[in-house]
Amino acid sequence: MRLRTSIVSVISFVAGAVAAGPLLSTASIAPAASAREDDRAADRKAIRAHIDKIFAAYIERDCATIRATHSKDWVGFTGVARSVVSGLDQYMNSSAPFCRSAGQANANPEFGLVDYKLTQIDYVFHGDVALVPYVAETVYGRAARVPGKLRSLDVYEKQHGEWNQVGSNIYLHPDAVDAQLEHAQDFRALPAEARRELLTAREAVWRAFFANDQARLQKLLPEETIALEGHPEATFENRAQILNGAQQLGGRAKLVRLEFPRTDVQAYGDVAIIYTTYLYELESAPGQKETTAGHATEIFVKRNGAWLNSGWHLAANK
Repeated sequence: MRLRTSIVSVISFVAGAVAAGPLLSTASIAPAASAREDDRAADRKAIRAHIDKIFAAYIERDCATIRATHSKDWVGFTGVARSVVSGLDQYMNSSAPFCRSAGQANANPEFGLVDYKLTQIDYVFHGDVALVPYVAETVYGRAARVPGKLRSLDVYEKQHGEWNQVGSNIYLHPDAVDAQLEHAQDFRALPAEARRELLTAREAVWRAFFANDQARLQKLLPEETIALEGHPEATFENRAQILNGAQQLGGRAKLVRLEFPRTDVQAYGDVAIIYTTYLYELESAPGQKETTAGHATEIFVKRNGAWLNSGWHLAANK
């Protein structure tokens, strides 16, 4: 779902466990010192302030500060990474996608981080390198106020007298994973943007069918798609038959009008059910138009960030 996909992307800003490389080479590691020694109090305070600064930067969509609080040779794992993230540019692309082009212009405060609280943190120093594990409770969405929880192991290095994050490994806390699994199929009201994306995909299916846009239909209809249309004796159609139907219609009539007077949506996890009335008008020749109206139930499933139309039942008015 988009909300989940957008939450994981936002929480991944402090990600990555560094297991190799010059960062923790033998030459750079001093004998271990307790994080609780008094002579490290100032270092602990500085690192904690740095972590707070990163959280604040994500809340404010402050792209310049996000870049400045991570080293040029940052390495580790973000919450959405499927492989090692190497370098600041890769980190920004993975963890702060809203900074890619127009800075804050691409931010989506509806799904973004809006609050946080560190509930546990520790520090282990090895000379000018520090391992900082912590647990944080988070809140996403200015309106939705969706709670979350994450755990991270940050790696800090003192560079030119200042602590900076050089690596991290972050992911959802097991408590958050359990909560997501427990409520994955609960009914939820789609946020405004997610609803717009869903209805845009729905209309795209209709228009692609009438235009015989085979490439578009193949992207929007998964292999398991099933459709039922017309009278009670109508047969079920699979994806191949639907594509063939679009091909048969293609060129014989032109869609000149398409409306959905009423649409209601039920969403359960990554599945959305659309209940709608529809009206479309086809022109087979100049001046020869045929209007069809009815009601429909449409099933959509979200995969890889896109809504796919896995089935529908259309019933035209008599």
